[in-house]
Amino acid sequence: MPEPIKLILVDEVDSTNNFLRTYRGVEGERMTVVLADFQTAGRGQGENVWESERGKNITFSIKSHPRNLPVARQYVMLEAGALAVRDALADYADDITIKWPNDVYYRDYKISGTLSECSVSSAGIRYCILGMGININQREFVGNAPNPISLYGVRGEETDRMEVLRAVVERFDAYLKMVDEGCYDEIDSLYKSALYRRKGFFTYMDEGGWFEAEYHDILTNGHLVLRRRDGALSEYAFKEVKYRVRSEECGVKSEE
Repeated sequence: MPEPIKLILVDEVDSTNNFLRTYRGVEGERMTVVLADFQTAGRGQGENVWESERGKNITFSIKSHPRNLPVARQYVMLEAGALAVRDALADYADDITIKWPNDVYYRDYKISGTLSECSVSSAGIRYCILGMGININQREFVGNAPNPISLYGVRGEETDRMEVLRAVVERFDAYLKMVDEGCYDEIDSLYKSALYRRKGFFTYMDEGGWFEAEYHDILTNGHLVLRRRDGALSEYAFKEVKYRVRSEECGVKSEE
């Protein structure tokens, strides 16, 4: 009988998502997790590249087979993954939130990102792979990301990487059970309550330029709905709107 959670450790791989997508070995009954010490082609959403120093952070992917999950509700899996990371990091620091759709923030700084891939069929979701990167002990970032931070940058001391991984997997397993039980709305509610900039007006940019708006809702398809100053509602898919993020400590504005 397969173990509930199968953990695969690899020294170096192009991408942990690619690894699991082509993996043909025995999978875990609940999920299969692959952790790489270094990814040569780690990526975020779209064309984004995930910067991670070898041996300092955790870059991993989780493959699961949610039961009877309709294609129309597949966004709940990304919510579950983001919540698992948020919950785990909240044990180490305050002010941990989820920035729509897939990032986890400490204040105005990005500490984690998730890449979600789901395979669908006429019967629903066959499996989902969540690729996650969490900055743990990296002290310097040399890429062009505007606002990265690690747990070391937050706490001023190193953190056991495997301890964080175990916490994320444990929390994700709990959310996966909620998905299997059809508790989609409950996960939606938890995700929305943990959102970055959930209250108040902030500056955004879409194809029409910069504007001020407040969070209104996130639809079941994952689209973000913003309410503008004049009360008009605007709906966005990922990459159709940008946040303007201010780093108060540095007094610098950065766009993301």
